[in-house]
Amino acid sequence: MSEIPFLQAVAVSKIYPGKQQAGVKKTGLIIEPGKITAIIGESGSGKSTLLRLLYGLLSPDEGTVYFKGERIWGPEEKLIPGHDAMKMVTQHTDDLNLFAKVWDNVAAMLPATDLKAKQEKTERVLKQLNMFAMADKRVADLSGGEKQRVAIARAIITHPQVLLLDEPFNQVDTSFREGLQHDIRQIVKEIGLTVIMVSHDPAEVLSMADELIVLNKGEIVEHGTPKSLYKHPKFLYTAQLLSNCNVLTAHEAHLCGIEISKEYAVIYPEQIKIKLIAAVKNWVVKQVLFKGFYEDLILEHGGIILRVLSEETGKYVEGDFVAVRVEKYLEY
Repeated sequence: MSEIPFLQAVAVSKIYPGKQQAGVKKTGLIIEPGKITAIIGESGSGKSTLLRLLYGLLSPDEGTVYFKGERIWGPEEKLIPGHDAMKMVTQHTDDLNLFAKVWDNVAAMLPATDLKAKQEKTERVLKQLNMFAMADKRVADLSGGEKQRVAIARAIITHPQVLLLDEPFNQVDTSFREGLQHDIRQIVKEIGLTVIMVSHDPAEVLSMADELIVLNKGEIVEHGTPKSLYKHPKFLYTAQLLSNCNVLTAHEAHLCGIEISKEYAVIYPEQIKIKLIAAVKNWVVKQVLFKGFYEDLILEHGGIILRVLSEETGKYVEGDFVAVRVEKYLEY
């Protein structure tokens, strides 16, 4: 007897009618337990719709979603929509009690039948998310990132088997974002929580997810690990989602010194090097974008624009002429 999948969608569709049909079309997938799976795609590709189908907030027009072999009921069949073994956190924190303390917001999710256990669980979750020091603060006095931590703490304190995150870090400052992502990864590792997240930020999913599911116009076009999809994307669409890459036509690629047999060449900024010694330097530096420990150089030659990563900050200024060498590229 084959093993029953943890969370599975079988040929699910949910179409929103209109001039440009949106939603999810005949999609099948299996989510593995104890991992962080990220659903990515451009705006309108069906990411949030798929997440809500998996949770039971939406009923599919066709197909079925199963959790451990049992069908997930939709909102027409369940008084309180959403599967009982799952919790969802969005970028909005409207359900928080702004004028109550952080501790009370989190502890309120537990019954008062065992006060000692309630206190211990609340303390443990606040420490897991590095929030114990703010336990006595009012939620109204917190930053957006801190409020998001409270929302996640409220979701995981009841020990769901699946945590669904819909663009959870949109309102979170960059300084808080990496810490929150690290804490979630640590919780997944410690308690075996399964996380399914929707994101539009390539840096976010590449560093946080174990598996990526790529959606285009409501259909899954490819899936795999972040590393494999970044290095070997099957489609131009995926490459553009995961990096700020250079996309050149065959003619433009020829002017950059590479010959391709397909329609487009994709070159990641880190795959282009500035040649220190060259007879001809015909690329002009149009912009220098400071990124901290590196710079993005925007180069132009013959109407072609290239984005190049330079680790030698301060070496180049606008107006400099340089030569380039393409070390790797992809063809589509």
